[in-house]
Amino acid sequence: MTTATTTAIRVLIADDQMMVRQGFTVLLNAEPGIEVVGQAVDGLDAVAKVTELAPDVVLMDIRMPELGGIEATRRITEPPGATVKVLVLTTFDLDEYVYEALRAGASGFLLKDASADELAQAVRVVAAGDALLAPSITKRLIAEFSRMTGAPRAPLKDRVGGLTERETEVLSLIAQGLSNAEIAAGLVVAEQTVKTHVGRILVKLGLRDRTQATVFAYETGLVRPTGY
Repeated sequence: MTTATTTAIRVLIADDQMMVRQGFTVLLNAEPGIEVVGQAVDGLDAVAKVTELAPDVVLMDIRMPELGGIEATRRITEPPGATVKVLVLTTFDLDEYVYEALRAGASGFLLKDASADELAQAVRVVAAGDALLAPSITKRLIAEFSRMTGAPRAPLKDRVGGLTERETEVLSLIAQGLSNAEIAAGLVVAEQTVKTHVGRILVKLGLRDRTQATVFAYETGLVRPTGY
């Protein structure tokens, strides 16, 4: 019997606190399929290390000297063709800087006191790009700060006009935190059909993943913050 080999998810940890970097390194290196390939002490170091080490995922602290995590995230994710995903680390579950990091290109966020299992799962989810991290918390955060940003920058029709009616519907469901399987069940279609819609949505809107799609949906007003 042959065993299929899979490439480990390469992780870079960017945090100005040595104990945090070392702690996360130990936890992640103990997980199957995950390898910490480097550490960065600040945002500038993180940007340089991404170029040097080509990680799949960066665990990015927001508050760091020299260059903060938000601007570092923007520099890492902005170049055309960039595939590295950024997972923001924060001490608080509702932090205005986290929303700014999501707008800058981060794929999600995680509390620093997360368990080893939560940390590993977050890395895997972000690397796959197929789900929104911590939906119950992230949805609340996005909704709260979308409300604070005011009116959409352009009319909704202008911003989502390139989407079909079904694609627009799927986008709104993504923004509500539903998985592909949940969307498929609600629309009574095959899960593969939903995956196809999601792929087309990301391409048409020039978005990197589901997290960016969620931010887009709130900012354009396609989904309105309610109940928070």
